[in-house]
Amino acid sequence: MQKPSVPRGTRDFGPEQMSKRMFLLDTIRQTFRRYGFQPLETPTLENLSVLMGKYGEEGDQLLFKILNSGDFAGKVTPADLEEGSKKLTLKIAEKGLRYDLTVPFARYVVMNRHALTMPFKRYQIQPVWRADRPQKGRYREFVQCDADVVGTESLLCEAEIVLMLHEALRNLGIQHFTVKINNRKILTGIAEFIGESGQESTLAVAIDKLDKIGKEAVVEELRQRGFSDEAINRLEPMFNFPNETKAAFAQLKTWLADSEIAQKGLAELEEVWQLVEQYGLQAPQMQFDVTLARGLSYYTGAIFEVKANGVQIGSISGGGRYDNLTGTFGMPGLSGVGISLGVDRIYDVMEELGLFPDTQLQSTRVLVIHMDPEAKAVGLPLLTKLREKDIAAEAYPDSAKLKKQLDYANQKYIPYVVLIGSEEMQTGLLTLKSMVTGEQKKLSVEAIVTEVQ
Repeated sequence: MQKPSVPRGTRDFGPEQMSKRMFLLDTIRQTFRRYGFQPLETPTLENLSVLMGKYGEEGDQLLFKILNSGDFAGKVTPADLEEGSKKLTLKIAEKGLRYDLTVPFARYVVMNRHALTMPFKRYQIQPVWRADRPQKGRYREFVQCDADVVGTESLLCEAEIVLMLHEALRNLGIQHFTVKINNRKILTGIAEFIGESGQESTLAVAIDKLDKIGKEAVVEELRQRGFSDEAINRLEPMFNFPNETKAAFAQLKTWLADSEIAQKGLAELEEVWQLVEQYGLQAPQMQFDVTLARGLSYYTGAIFEVKANGVQIGSISGGGRYDNLTGTFGMPGLSGVGISLGVDRIYDVMEELGLFPDTQLQSTRVLVIHMDPEAKAVGLPLLTKLREKDIAAEAYPDSAKLKKQLDYANQKYIPYVVLIGSEEMQTGLLTLKSMVTGEQKKLSVEAIVTEVQ
């Protein structure tokens, strides 16, 4: 007999976990809506032609490809096999699972550009898949919450992303976090400065791993990727920036004084900081981080990453500005900026810190217990009245001893039970029992509805 299991990097979510996830998702969804974002969903499957080449070389390797239906290898020749797996993949697989929500969003915008009001603000909450190595805080299937604005280059959008992140996380109870911000134009300027123009994407992929593998490993990776020792030595100031934002901006202005694009990126960041201040955000938890790179190749401006402080989990959110993501789909020049919140990592943070409210474990508020079959004539109409008032209610379906039914209520964290026996049917007053305090009251149907409401 086969032992049941789930693929590595995926998980089941039982009712208790789902109630917590729904609390988390509803909190984020409400935040997005308050900032004027509209809901959107896209298919689980995308054509590989849509996905490939948008996430960099490493991202392409992490795409889950789906074999073509039928005899997927029927047209494969020995020559195809000799050309290697990359070209072979395109012969046997035409579709793949979503890697993120941003690229499908860009595809949607291009396909529906004539029907959309620009700037277009959308939020999207759906699962994505990555063929990554599973570990704590890193899964192969996970839910992302994205919010993007396209059709504007205004840095007001970047400032509002900062505000949304603060609002959503604080509403979830996560008080200790850091919103790290950089600008890809600065990284482009650094690549120019060290004599490696055009290699900013390669530089970004390596630098993005700094907090995971450390400086020495990053330097070694750069060497392996063809960066000269002279270029690496000129990177040294990047590893020794002050933590204080104004001091870091001042050092960057001096270090990259001759780079026009780096100075432009710095000016954009300074404006974002100014706009956030004008919004009046209380106690902003923002940090400029010149080593922040975000490995995805489509970012062109501001880049964001959020860390929850005091827990051993990677970034819980990331995003940035992309000026030409839709260009690959035949609609060049449409700028956009967005953020993605990792639901599974945020869930783990909240679980570790004990931030989920206990009330989220409740699904049913009232359990109706029929002490004999005839009691259903009173109990079932009561259930209808409770549900009409949006009170979650259920009846124990089987004939069972009272203790078993009360145990059922306790195990499901049901705060009230209504007991209906022969006495209750004669008097019309039903017994309402609080499972929290143990108190019992004799009340009419109407009074019970009012009491538990």
